[in-house]
Amino acid sequence: MAHDSVIVDTHIDVPIRVMMTGEDVTQATSGGAFDYPRARAGGLDVAFMSIFIPASVDEAGGGRAFADKLIDQVDDMVQRAPTEFALATCVADVRRNVAAGLISLPMGMENGGPFGAGADAPAHFYERGIRYVTLAHARPNAFSDSSYDKSARWHGLSPEGRALVLRLNDLGVMVDVSHISDAAFWQVIAVSAAPVIASHSAARYFVPGFERDISDDMIRALAAHNGVVQVNFGSSFVTAAARAWADAFDAAAKQYQDEQHIAPDSDAAKTFAKSYRDDHPFPYASVDDVVDHIDHVAKLVGVEHVGLGSDFDGVGDTLPNELKDASMYPNVIAGLLDRGYSDAQIKLVLGENLLRVWSAVEQVARAHGGRVQCANH
Repeated sequence: MAHDSVIVDTHIDVPIRVMMTGEDVTQATSGGAFDYPRARAGGLDVAFMSIFIPASVDEAGGGRAFADKLIDQVDDMVQRAPTEFALATCVADVRRNVAAGLISLPMGMENGGPFGAGADAPAHFYERGIRYVTLAHARPNAFSDSSYDKSARWHGLSPEGRALVLRLNDLGVMVDVSHISDAAFWQVIAVSAAPVIASHSAARYFVPGFERDISDDMIRALAAHNGVVQVNFGSSFVTAAARAWADAFDAAAKQYQDEQHIAPDSDAAKTFAKSYRDDHPFPYASVDDVVDHIDHVAKLVGVEHVGLGSDFDGVGDTLPNELKDASMYPNVIAGLLDRGYSDAQIKLVLGENLLRVWSAVEQVARAHGGRVQCANH
């Protein structure tokens, strides 16, 4: 069934991985979770490339240039493998690429800070192919508060953030509520004229108190707005046990770094992390745990409002044993079949839900007088 459906994954952190390692993911690679052979084996058709802007880079004023370099990485992948990959900047591109046997590489910007780097920035990044924007990441930026930061700089969205949501509606760019604070989420729902997505967020129901996941009330509101929750595969998003491990590790690592006066990315810090993991084995989630999240959203608001946002190459070695890389989407399909989901329902989860939302966002842009720019005319 994986090869008879359109599989869309809305969050894969390949560009920064390629920038850091120099790996050629158009060929088989020994590292990471994504490359062309594994994606093809898993039936993946649409791999949203994350243009991830670290908060520190954005705060230092380098976000726009950094984003352009990551987008260049995606362009290079397509240029080096034109019979395997293709750009996609509209839903029509995706359909054409599927028919041609190509894996589409649309792009989403994780941390929208660069959209504030000049009056021309929104148009610039639209022209370069960005089709969703995660408004903030690990810290507040010019637009939004972050779920990982409790300072509540803006108490949700800034005035510029509200304006950006409307600008994204006009452009036909999906607004992504993953990573932002709860207050910011509710303000996005109130402001946006178009449906919104959570590009890589699991259900908070299973990990109580973890604001980075999405609550049941938020899921209901997003669905009422015709949006979709794309479920993250990372174990620490999926189970309370893995979340508790991650919190304990973070506390221990910070204490060690403070005591030793070392940086988090130092060799000593990395040695400590390995030793900690050896002494405290990581409690990996299972594919059934991930399917629990899909099932929960489907039962709460309908199967039309859930999809896949793996976070491959973005969550390190925390992926479930049966979902280690892009070859393993069939394991999700098997889990859904075991729970009685029909082929038609599974096709919705795998990709059609996201494509419906993307189409609706394009329709709003057209209604606002905009045009939908496609990579392949």
